[in-house]
Amino acid sequence: MSTKPTIAPLATLTPASNTRTWLSSPHPNLPIVATACSDRSVRVYSLSSFNLLSNITGGHKRSIRSVAWKPDSGTSALGESVLATGSFDASAGIWRRWEGNSGKVNQSEDNEVDFTKDGGDDEDDEWRFAVVLDGHESEIKSLAFSPTSPLLATCSRDKSVWIWEELEDDNFETVAVLQEHEGDVKCVCWHPSEELLASSSYDDNIRLWREDIDDWGCCAVLSGHGGTVWWVEFEGATHTALKAQTEQQQRLLDLREAAGPRLVSCSDDLSIRVWRRIPKNRPNGAPQTGPKMPSIIKTNTIEEEWVPETALPQQHERAIYSVSWSKITGRIVSAGSDGKIVVYEERWAADQSTTQIETTDGTKEIARTEWVAVAEFGDAHDVFEINHVVWAKRRDAGRRTDDEEIIISTGDDGEVRVWTLENFS
Repeated sequence: MSTKPTIAPLATLTPASNTRTWLSSPHPNLPIVATACSDRSVRVYSLSSFNLLSNITGGHKRSIRSVAWKPDSGTSALGESVLATGSFDASAGIWRRWEGNSGKVNQSEDNEVDFTKDGGDDEDDEWRFAVVLDGHESEIKSLAFSPTSPLLATCSRDKSVWIWEELEDDNFETVAVLQEHEGDVKCVCWHPSEELLASSSYDDNIRLWREDIDDWGCCAVLSGHGGTVWWVEFEGATHTALKAQTEQQQRLLDLREAAGPRLVSCSDDLSIRVWRRIPKNRPNGAPQTGPKMPSIIKTNTIEEEWVPETALPQQHERAIYSVSWSKITGRIVSAGSDGKIVVYEERWAADQSTTQIETTDGTKEIARTEWVAVAEFGDAHDVFEINHVVWAKRRDAGRRTDDEEIIISTGDDGEVRVWTLENFS
């Protein structure tokens, strides 16, 4: 008899904050996670021991709403970790810390990590507030470093998205101020392999931005949500969940490879939606038979065509604040105002049905997929809302495989909780 997959509590990071925590960002290379807190601090915890390592304070005058690691943190020749913070004081901050050993950390037998530089002074172990970025007129809600270029994106309640370019000697230059959203901008995220930025807003829309002849512009508007779009995230660069067993299934995988990573979004309207790009260079006169966008803006050479691919099963009773797309398994996890954590998995349609979808070489019959809610945990932070949820690699001594993942949830109770997936194949 098969056992049903479950979400199981593993740990609560200690000590917890005594104020609301907004978001937790796992380090891209090291076994640590940074949490944005309402008490104007960033707490950095070990994912090996689940204990507090650093409490970063002094850079902002109001609550820190968002944190983001620079993608190459801890692996560069300088061996630095670089952390960006976005605050309710309308500023963003850049923090730096020397990790030592050119980014290679020392790890003891009990799996704890020593982040100090061999033979270094205590000053080398401290976080340095290197840069403050001013320009927004209201609180910064989200920020993200580009994985492909020296760019940082920030978004704000002032309805704008700013793009900053990192120069030498701790200098940043504003390269674009994007003001086409009609409401508070909640989230920004970068495409994993292109200079393509997505933003979501209180205006119920998602906008995609791309540079065209030294000027950034909106290349698509994704409309369809019936409420605030709280979070957007691109699919991981290596999607491995589906394996083709038929010709129609292989055609779908080929289409996705040509189109690139999809985008997932979540909203006040209780829905989670997946969007896909129509690859360019369609043959002239080829019909579009897939679902059409309710609204798309196209400007000269940078226009892109994105369509709604599917909606995930509705599992939440209140606003969904966060979704995260696993780069290892392709699963999606969601959380929000109702305190639930839900994990979804994409599978081939049980009835092996197919559909007609336009591809680069004409309309093709391809296999259908369906998303299934495979595990759920209610009241994950007791009676409190969950503001953010994210996948991370498991780093503690109990990990069962090198690529095992955990779920990290961050809530209004000031706690950051860690969860494992049990009975998953």
